[in-house]
Amino acid sequence: MNPISLLFLALAMSTDAFAAALGKGASLHKPRFIEALRTGLIFGAIETITPVIGWGIGQVAARFAESWDHWIAFTLLLVLGLHMIYNGIKHDDDEEQEKPGQHSFWILAVTAFATSIDALAVGVGLAFVDVNIVIAALAIGLATTV
Repeated sequence: MNPISLLFLALAMSTDAFAAALGKGASLHKPRFIEALRTGLIFGAIETITPVIGWGIGQVAARFAESWDHWIAFTLLLVLGLHMIYNGIKHDDDEEQEKPGQHSFWILAVTAFATSIDALAVGVGLAFVDVNIVIAALAIGLATTV
């Protein structure tokens, strides 16, 4: 994989984490730089790890999943879509909630993992091409952190 492709891959993988981190920051009462740095580091670390995990899964499962990989993707997207529709339809109490002063590590980690599922899938795809997974994962993590 050439450096330009790797740069675009890293930037593309960081966009969903950026949006989620921006939302987390906007929900804080008075966001501080240290909180933004902490959020970026948590998101970046998890976004660095998930493509490596996906690459490992891709290395092991490539020969087994070829016949039913499209059904896995269909099922995951169907469940995700139905969940989003359900959350859009259900009625929430529109009570004004007080903004937190700081998000817990686990809230940020779960959000970061949720936004890095695409990086996990990219890692699986990278198992099929000639790429140095360490450099790719570090580029993705750095782009996400920044």
